[in-house]
Amino acid sequence: METKKIPYKIYLEEKEMPREWYNVRADMKKKPAPILNPTTLKPVTEEELSSIFCEELARQELDDTTAYFPIPEEIRDFYKMYRPAPLVRAYCLEKKLGTPAHIYYKFEGNNTSGSHKLNSAIAQAYYAKKQGLKGVTTETGAGQWGTALSMACSYFDMDCQVYMVKCSYEQKPFRREVMRTYGAKVTPSPSMKTEVGRRINEEFPGTMGSLGCAISEAVEAATSQENYRYVLGSVLSQVLLHQSIIGLETKAALDKYHIKADVIIGCAGGGSNLGGLISPFVGEMLRGEADYKVIAVEPASCPSLTRGTYAYDFCDTGKVCPLAKMYTLGSSFMPSANHAGGLRYHGMSSVVSELYDQGLMEARSVEQTAVFEAAQTFAKVEGILPAPESSHAIKVAIDEALKCKETGEEKNIVFGLTGTGYFDMVAYGKFNDGEMKDYIPTDEDISKSIATLPKVN
Repeated sequence: METKKIPYKIYLEEKEMPREWYNVRADMKKKPAPILNPTTLKPVTEEELSSIFCEELARQELDDTTAYFPIPEEIRDFYKMYRPAPLVRAYCLEKKLGTPAHIYYKFEGNNTSGSHKLNSAIAQAYYAKKQGLKGVTTETGAGQWGTALSMACSYFDMDCQVYMVKCSYEQKPFRREVMRTYGAKVTPSPSMKTEVGRRINEEFPGTMGSLGCAISEAVEAATSQENYRYVLGSVLSQVLLHQSIIGLETKAALDKYHIKADVIIGCAGGGSNLGGLISPFVGEMLRGEADYKVIAVEPASCPSLTRGTYAYDFCDTGKVCPLAKMYTLGSSFMPSANHAGGLRYHGMSSVVSELYDQGLMEARSVEQTAVFEAAQTFAKVEGILPAPESSHAIKVAIDEALKCKETGEEKNIVFGLTGTGYFDMVAYGKFNDGEMKDYIPTDEDISKSIATLPKVN
């Protein structure tokens, strides 16, 4: 088959934008284990979940048989502001590396949040508005999810309360101010505003927080206010469903030019970007239609896949949320204050965890100094300053491209550029001044936290 001439940026036309989200669980013969009620230890019901999440989102969370969900027209109309997102051939990076590999990145930074997070934020805000809620609460790590949700809530004229991990709150004041500009109320977490926040501060004096802490506070805030619900930017199956638009567009763009991906790479924190990017490709693998090398890249400071345990655990540090079976470091694990705030979560999405456990993907952990070296290399030749989270994928994409240089293989490498790093200048400053350090937890650190896992048969 003759290959079409490939432009620098591969755009799909508006009419080619997906009209449905893809649920990879429908094609999994062995499904992810059900989430459990923390009190009864029985699979959580839709009614129970609806006391925390919006009703439609609770339905999406528990549905592991429906392959495709129609995207409501109002959400599609919003997507048109910044979607379809471009798939870019990194010609300049290929030249810099001297590799025969072809490198492509799916760029999700073309919106105010600077990341992929808006794909799910607008969906969750839409369902909350449709249900007649007054507002929503949430957590945010690096601030991208909080920014996206504040924009989405502003669009629907809803209240938005954000608990921002304290280290990011202090490291990224401009991200905080963007949220406030859109009308969100932003609180550093753990705070003294909630019961669980006060308890965490007492147990871990001086802590800079974690996503698990912020989740606990946001859930308490939602359940203690009438006509509010909690929304989450990663980890949950409903979020991976919404983010599947990334992978669907990526595959459609590759198919349009008769390109077959060989290696697909995504950064991994809670699993939203990675799960969204790989879903349609893994779906083909599950159906026996194709084969790909899929790589999840996580920080060495918070290595849930590469050093965690596959077990039921609380999704939050305060232990108020349902239990999920996932690769986890333990809900009490406190990651170091590294500069990839969006990847500082103790566990991994149940969907991603199950795919990893089935051997459908591999995982690598990388130190943050090496990540920022890769980010700098990319920025110098491709003209985009990448987010620290995305730069984990860049690091491994470069590694894979250099392997091709050694072997002479012309592989097609695709990675997710989930966002921009223009609000991460404190981190880049630390790197440029030689003050950045690598933090790697000891086996003792991890084993202490793993020992606190709930006892579930």
